[in-house]
Amino acid sequence: MKFNAEKSNMINMYILEKIEQGSESLSASVAEAFGISTNTVHSYLRRLQEQNIIVKEKRGEYKLVTNSFEYQLKRSKGNLDSETYAFDNCFEQHIKDLPENIYRIWEYAFSEMINNVVDHSAAENLAIQIEQSYLYTKVFIIDNGVGIFKKIKEHFSLPGIDEAICELFKGKLTTDSSNHSGEGIFFSSKMMDRFFIYSSGRIFATTKYNNDEIINLDLGDSFNGTAVFMSLSNFSQRHAADVFDQYASVDGGFTKTRIPLKNIFDTAPISRSQAKRVCNRLDSFLEVEIDFDGLDWMGQGFAHQMFVVYQKAHPDIKLIPTNMSENVKKMYNHVIS
Repeated sequence: MKFNAEKSNMINMYILEKIEQGSESLSASVAEAFGISTNTVHSYLRRLQEQNIIVKEKRGEYKLVTNSFEYQLKRSKGNLDSETYAFDNCFEQHIKDLPENIYRIWEYAFSEMINNVVDHSAAENLAIQIEQSYLYTKVFIIDNGVGIFKKIKEHFSLPGIDEAICELFKGKLTTDSSNHSGEGIFFSSKMMDRFFIYSSGRIFATTKYNNDEIINLDLGDSFNGTAVFMSLSNFSQRHAADVFDQYASVDGGFTKTRIPLKNIFDTAPISRSQAKRVCNRLDSFLEVEIDFDGLDWMGQGFAHQMFVVYQKAHPDIKLIPTNMSENVKKMYNHVIS
């Protein structure tokens, strides 16, 4: 059975996504989804194998063909004198044939992460690991420097690592304000499908990630540096400009931010001290989304400090609570009324 190019492409992409997800009964699920025979599905699978996009492991089981590349850079050899060295010599060759919007996202995010290593980490060694399949590109950037969360904690005299991670979520955070805007991590994390930073035994993540990917880093218990993981579909429709516009005012300034509370607190936010931690530096923005997704409770002290005390003291800042459960909404309504 022959289909037009659009439907054939849809079938191919569906097959690849199912393989990536480790789906069982692959042929049957694809046949059911598109109303085609399993023999037709098998013909698609054969073509994907011939194109070296997938490989058959055993009957009914396939995996994506994934190419891996690794680069080791050293400051003593001049490899870390500039962020452009890593991009030009290690990374660009792997993304130059991707769509323009994907190339621009990677150009920005990769350069920003390398820039952090070059200017802030004091690292001697930098490892870059790239995994690439037909569907996606993944990048690990691992340095042996001081550790990003520790650097932020000490520079801003914060009481702990958790406070440093909380500040990182807001954006506009830099330990070198004369040379950096503090926007690189914030915007890079929003552009990626998956993004996390591992350091000091803690994780900063603005998107969902697979714990296996952290384990595969095999950093060891004595690891003191910083590991960054980024993953993006090679077919993403996202554009860097759209991400910037989402958090910018009409004149282009970085005036909006989003704080996902579940990524900061291990349990529901309860106390005034927790609210004060979240509110620190919010006066750098005009609009702040307080995201309660995944949380089913909020303490009265936290709610009152943030939405009454802080809001009255900063009437020009718009605090927007989102994804509130019924219990969270009840507490919010209670304190503001």
